[in-house]
Amino acid sequence: MRKFMLITNAYKDKSLALSEKIVGYIKERGGTAAICVSCAEEGVVCDFALESIPEDTECILVLGGDGTLIRAATKVQSMQIPLIGVNLGRLGYLCELEEATVFSAIDKLMADAYMTEERIMLCGGKSMGDSTRLALNDIAIHWSGDLSMLELMVYVNGELLTTYHADGVVIATPTGSTGYSMSAGGPIMDPRARMFVLTPINAQNLNSQSIVLGGEDVVEIEMRSRGYQANQRAGVSFDGDLGLYLKAGERVEIKRASNIVKICKLSNRSFLEILSKKMRAKEDL
Repeated sequence: MRKFMLITNAYKDKSLALSEKIVGYIKERGGTAAICVSCAEEGVVCDFALESIPEDTECILVLGGDGTLIRAATKVQSMQIPLIGVNLGRLGYLCELEEATVFSAIDKLMADAYMTEERIMLCGGKSMGDSTRLALNDIAIHWSGDLSMLELMVYVNGELLTTYHADGVVIATPTGSTGYSMSAGGPIMDPRARMFVLTPINAQNLNSQSIVLGGEDVVEIEMRSRGYQANQRAGVSFDGDLGLYLKAGERVEIKRASNIVKICKLSNRSFLEILSKKMRAKEDL
């Protein structure tokens, strides 16, 4: 690899100090690199144009945290460029690198001493032909407005599976299984898997469990009316960003996206070894 792009969260790398050092380091070793700025915090969103990334880019270094990596991955997925995350936050399940290891990692990347993992994404919308959105981590259906329980009918491949009385449901990829889904009681999945998991959020049903679905399954979730509540609607969030609303009687359709995200890996450590280290670090926070 010789041609790099950096996507940097400007809130995490103040004045782009580390990013500039990385660009200089790559250029000193005969490579090319440039910086794109991405940030989203407290309602302020600014982002780079996809056209600013050259088509011959061989690797994208994402500086920030898991959120920055997720936003970057879904935005550039059509280009099929491998990404690697540099964690500048407190804890990152997706970012392999830290500030202290980024320069040695660049040496390995430039020596082609790396592997790539393919991660699936989800796509969802009220109709698969109408304004579908992507998610690398998860798609969540949740109440919008005053706190209340939702009644959600879950269909898989056109057949009614179950009805949840809950605060919502979260549908997570294996990559996203260590996020919101895990907090709701869902299982942790190997990120290389080709399946996804549906987990109710604070369900009233005593027998409510997470449901692991195959990668080719199509899920539809319909919001049922609760007649005593006016102006009911549920929000549908994609990787934490609100994307659309559901009214009573409407459905959102969710399935595996056609494209994948490529993640560079420099270590031969297993997923379980990395997960154990991250979870111990979380206990120490």
